[in-house]
Amino acid sequence: MHSIPNLDGPGHTHAICNCCGCGCFSMRIANMYRNPDMVRSNFVAQVDPEKCVACGACVENCPSNAAKLGQKICADKLGKPEKKVLPYDTEWGPDKWNPDYRINRKVVEDTGSSPCKAGCPAHIGIQGYMKLAAQGKYTEALELIKQENPFPAVCGRICPRKCESECTRGNLDDPLAIDEIKKFIAEKDLHAGSRYIPRKRHEYGNKIAVIGAGPAGLSCAYFLAQDGYNVTVFEKEKLPGGMLTFGIPAFRLEKDVIDAEIDVLRALGVTIKTGIEVGKDVTIPQLRKEGYEAFYIAVGAQAGRMLNLPGEDAAGVMTGLDFLRKVNLGDRPQLSGKVAVIGGGNVAIDVARTAVRTGAQKVTMYCLEKREEMPALPEEIEEALHEGISIENSWGPKQILTRNGKVSGVEFKRCTAVFNAEGKFSPTYNENETITIDADYVLLSVGQAIDWGKLLEGTTIELNPNKTIKVDPITFQTSEPDVFAGGDVVTGPKFAIDAIAMGKEGAISLHRFVHKGQSLVLGRLKRDYKPLDKENLDLEGYDRIPRQRPLDKETHGAPAMRDTRGTFTEDQVKKETERCLSCGASVIDEFMCVGCGQCVTQCKFDAIKLVRRYDEPGVPFEKLKPTVVKYMLMRKLRIAGKKLVTSISKPFSGSRQKEKTM
Repeated sequence: MHSIPNLDGPGHTHAICNCCGCGCFSMRIANMYRNPDMVRSNFVAQVDPEKCVACGACVENCPSNAAKLGQKICADKLGKPEKKVLPYDTEWGPDKWNPDYRINRKVVEDTGSSPCKAGCPAHIGIQGYMKLAAQGKYTEALELIKQENPFPAVCGRICPRKCESECTRGNLDDPLAIDEIKKFIAEKDLHAGSRYIPRKRHEYGNKIAVIGAGPAGLSCAYFLAQDGYNVTVFEKEKLPGGMLTFGIPAFRLEKDVIDAEIDVLRALGVTIKTGIEVGKDVTIPQLRKEGYEAFYIAVGAQAGRMLNLPGEDAAGVMTGLDFLRKVNLGDRPQLSGKVAVIGGGNVAIDVARTAVRTGAQKVTMYCLEKREEMPALPEEIEEALHEGISIENSWGPKQILTRNGKVSGVEFKRCTAVFNAEGKFSPTYNENETITIDADYVLLSVGQAIDWGKLLEGTTIELNPNKTIKVDPITFQTSEPDVFAGGDVVTGPKFAIDAIAMGKEGAISLHRFVHKGQSLVLGRLKRDYKPLDKENLDLEGYDRIPRQRPLDKETHGAPAMRDTRGTFTEDQVKKETERCLSCGASVIDEFMCVGCGQCVTQCKFDAIKLVRRYDEPGVPFEKLKPTVVKYMLMRKLRIAGKKLVTSISKPFSGSRQKEKTM
């Protein structure tokens, strides 16, 4: 990883050390003192910004934190960078050192980088797979995506598209259709003949149990299996997938898509045991006796919430999640008449649209929020309206009306504000303004809850007041050292992509834990990606190119239960990838670069090379002391000269500043 100091003179022993960048004592000293002079080679890494796609591979593998992600679309307005202070001519005391170098590595320059990578919870190298797709390298693009997300076909259909919300292109015309391109690329994963199955990196064989076969648990299992662990996933339902399977209707996510991507885990050797509830059929202490060395809890928030309203126990009232679960399991409840859906989020939209497909004559949504405050995505709201669903805003339920034990209607009160002055959820109402509506069915979609069952019995694991599990915020370790957790049981209800990102972090912690003696935090990369400043954009000279849109599949009659959304053609992919502004690029701190070439080996885009920056031969051992003494004296002279120049120029710079202010 670095140059071995050559003490035998030119032409003799001179090499690049190939030891581990995180374990090597020389590299650790260089990083701690922020001075790698003794271990640098004559070469430094150099980035070609035109080829770089800001995927971050070089950043995450650089042993000296010399590589970081930057940007190239605001450069003309950022001004010249400040001259770097170097030990060459500066007193280098503790104020310049970095004793916490193993936990404070930066991944992004202060000026930020591509917003799509920063906005994506899994920090996928979006710019990278755009470039590969533009070149027709779809398998390579799929491989890049699956370094962070094992379920691209799923996410291509249900992702909230945070990357598109952040896309720099949106400041010019329309954001890049990132999700549609990912969906096109991921089509390969749906067919066994073209499916991408990553190679196993190791064969560790340690037994690890994952509890819950939702997106967090399956993602954790995927990354552990890649490292060669013996992973078993326990799922209490009869099918794996969690909320992907039971909480999302088929017209948004067909089940064969989920099955195809889960098959990749099976191909990697993951064992998925369904119909087994941990805590009831088997316990964590029992699994320990069976040889499981660590556990990952990811049971999700799969229970619907009730509101404790009068009349809530009447026939015809159920939670939206229970309704969706019945539909997805094939036990389709046939609705009729008028259906009231209470809630304004994405799940409430799914419930309302499913109600339309199961026989309801009229479906109306009632939510606390104003239209612009609704938590549902704008495109989801538009699809609901297109299907004839009515949305009544700023109403909260007061009571459910019944007749002979069955729901007959709902009384609502006007909601005047959803959030308090601090922005916290605290709705207020005008009790004097009410409406009463007729309803044959009421579907409550007002949030999700965690059903722990007996899972935590026999453990000392602690819960927070909101029933989420207490974990370390970096390692996700619980109060029992061998138990980790992730997904909705840690964060509360979020999107699948958030759970997937946590699954990978969980796999990192579990990998470290089962290898005794490893720290769970030292050398762990904090993926704190920061977007560039959109107020500082320079978009002059860019063409305005219309965003490509997939054609929906033809349907006739009532809304279908299957997914009728189309997929890009290859020609559309070519046109859409051309719209990418490629606003991110890696940058190299040449002083911290030791010329090891690790970044060059990791880059798949031929965007980094080593260039010879120095031409310094080694020094024979017998001449080492006088050489070092000579350098020390010259350095002292440079420091003294620099101080002298500074002291002389200070009065003049002060007078110039005074003239400017007059």
